[in-house]
Amino acid sequence: QVKLVESGGGLVQPGGSLRLSCVASGSIDGVYAMNWYRQAPGKERDLVASLNDGGEVYVTDAVKGRFTISRDTAKSTVYLQMNNLKAEDTAVYYCKFLTGIGQMYWGQGTQVTVSS
Repeated sequence: QVKLVESGGGLVQPGGSLRLSCVASGSIDGVYAMNWYRQAPGKERDLVASLNDGGEVYVTDAVKGRFTISRDTAKSTVYLQMNNLKAEDTAVYYCKFLTGIGQMYWGQGTQVTVSS
């Protein structure tokens, strides 16, 4: 069974940067969109950024100008570059792949903690 594996989380000071990676353990046919979500304690899981097969990018207003989503299709990998991190960015970050026939694959999550 194909799994998504995230990496790159950790503890960083306010104003710092992290780069998250999400790679598929095997081949997933027909990936239409690659997404990053985050879930803070006691809150719902929210979409942070999305990149679809047509190259369209969505970034939520809270992180616009600070976070960048990109992908390496050949490596079945999606990245989230996070700059100028703030305490409110603290959350577990999840990646999700969505295929053209509606299949969804989620990663296990990676913790990002922004604190001095």
